[in-house]
Amino acid sequence: MSRYRVTVDTGGTFSDFVVFDEETGTYRILKVPSTPDDPGRAVLDGLELLREQGVRPEQIGFFSHGTTVATNALLEERGARVGLAVTAGFRGIYETAEQSRPYGPAVFDLGYSKPAPLAPPSRTVEITERIGAQGQVRVELDEQSVRDAIAVLEAERVESVAICLLFSFMCPDHEQRVARAFREAHPEWWISTSSDLLPQIREYYRLSTVVVNAYVSAVLGRYVEQLGDRLDELKVAPASRFTMQSNGGSAPFKSTSARAVGTILSGPAGGVTAGSALAAAAGIDDIVTFDMGGTSCDVALIQNGEPLISDRNKIGGRDIALPMLDINTVSAGGGTVATVDAHGALHVGPHSAGAVPGPACYGRGGDQATVTDANVVLGYLNPTEILGGAMSLDRDLAETAIRTRVAEPLGLDLLRAADGIIEIVNVKMGEAIKAISTERGFDLREFTLVPFGGAGPLHAGRIAVDLGVPRLLVPPAPGATSALGLLMSNVKHDHVRSRLTDIERLSADEVTDLFEWLRGPAAEQLAEEGFAPEQMRFRYFLDMRYAGQGYENPVPVDSVPLADGDLARYRSRFDDIHRSCHGHAAPGQPVEVVNYRLEAIGVVPKVELARLDEADGPVEAALAGTRRAYFAGAGGMVDVPVYDRHRLRAGHRFAGPALVDQYDATTVVCPEQVVTVDPIGNLIVELAE
Repeated sequence: MSRYRVTVDTGGTFSDFVVFDEETGTYRILKVPSTPDDPGRAVLDGLELLREQGVRPEQIGFFSHGTTVATNALLEERGARVGLAVTAGFRGIYETAEQSRPYGPAVFDLGYSKPAPLAPPSRTVEITERIGAQGQVRVELDEQSVRDAIAVLEAERVESVAICLLFSFMCPDHEQRVARAFREAHPEWWISTSSDLLPQIREYYRLSTVVVNAYVSAVLGRYVEQLGDRLDELKVAPASRFTMQSNGGSAPFKSTSARAVGTILSGPAGGVTAGSALAAAAGIDDIVTFDMGGTSCDVALIQNGEPLISDRNKIGGRDIALPMLDINTVSAGGGTVATVDAHGALHVGPHSAGAVPGPACYGRGGDQATVTDANVVLGYLNPTEILGGAMSLDRDLAETAIRTRVAEPLGLDLLRAADGIIEIVNVKMGEAIKAISTERGFDLREFTLVPFGGAGPLHAGRIAVDLGVPRLLVPPAPGATSALGLLMSNVKHDHVRSRLTDIERLSADEVTDLFEWLRGPAAEQLAEEGFAPEQMRFRYFLDMRYAGQGYENPVPVDSVPLADGDLARYRSRFDDIHRSCHGHAAPGQPVEVVNYRLEAIGVVPKVELARLDEADGPVEAALAGTRRAYFAGAGGMVDVPVYDRHRLRAGHRFAGPALVDQYDATTVVCPEQVVTVDPIGNLIVELAE
């Protein structure tokens, strides 16, 4: 009998497990060291530890995985050897790209060079064919050019092939025929077609996305296959295995490799989902999620309970045009390294000590000063009670690293050097928060910061004070919140078709017909994945733009079929959305519908989390002692109360400065803040009156 749902989020330092007991409605967490050389080994290590704790593999009826395999393959440039097939005469599209230099710091970088193409010209082949802009066949597919292309790709020893032919989103026949020929000639090749992955306009973005997919699909596909075989041996959730997607939903194991590019933000997406759900349960709609782990910090903005979605992203310098949660990532984590340059300037990041050897305080041979070492020196972390005592931190090694690497080169005392590291990394993360909020016209005074990840609650209090954020919501299990989000994620598939038309020329019936055409295959896919009709949900969007613009805004459609007058209403709604996003609107200008989007959602059984018991005594009952920690506003190193998170109950309230210790994280409460425990077990941290 299946009893448990298990989710695993693989991070740079730890792999986080959440085990949900369907009989009791409670969950517990487990953290095991990540194994970068074989991420699946950490998954098996965790399952073995769970077996020792009484959770037998065959009792696990649901398994979901947030993985960084595709992300790391792209960022570290160790993906498959990719070939690219394009329409004859258009081999320069990939190299030409956007025909412009990137904005931001790259503008001032005199040594800037574009990232090397994942499919270089030597592995780019031309197929003689041509589909017109309206989907008509202008040049028939030349079978000999396909055979010639296969010969070239064979000689180049490719492992994976991306196929992107001109206007294939209007007529996919030629692409599909080329793909069949490639598969027949080489069944071992991983084939990605743009007409399956992203059938929409803008040739370069479609091409770049399918090339990235081909680059990472072989790596992720082999990983998922091998992990699936291991799970089969253990009899873990044979019918319910999922991977987290960048769009905030999950997808079955069997369909993961075909859309591997959709997992690029797999781990961070789980955290956004969990943060949104926990905040909604607390009656809070507008939040900024703040996920700080061992190697990076990911922030996202959620307004009115809905996370922002972006359909054009750049990851590692590569353009990806699939819908993704709008997450801003910076290189700032517990393992981020602090250095002093030849001019005497202190830098924190972007390099990380990673899981191996990790920060100096881990005692694994690392000798560089990191953010975690600074937190140990400042007294925020309890060196002997990490992961419930399963891991200890060496304060002497942390002090030595910061003294020799930072304090002495700068002529500072140890505490000032450690505090300087924290100040710099906090500013860096604060800038990431401002980039998705104030720089887009949002007022942070109207938002709640939701920190999680192993290091998030350590830093969020101070950042909130600096940025003027009035409230924090610290989840019950910060270190495993991303893994918790995997429990709360429905299966989600995005479908899109491009049909560029002036909205005045469209009828409600035409729009209805196209949406129903999209819904048919989407419903079939969900049915194949085991979802009954009552478990299916569909959301519809029209991507609109003012005529002549080079970008669109998605406009939600309330229901399908459309009625007379609906298109005029959505036209007006577009003006409002455009004004909100860009600060202006042009109600009198012609509007075009560019894309029709469908979100197909398979609703998984909802997780009902147990509520926290009401406090029946004073908060002092949760005191675990005191610890000397550094608070500049309180006079430097001072003795502060340390609360045991697991002994706190709903309604307990206390003021800072204080520390809250728990298995997977430590929360730092600043002197100007006060904490209230809510019924779900969240810590609500607010500015004192």
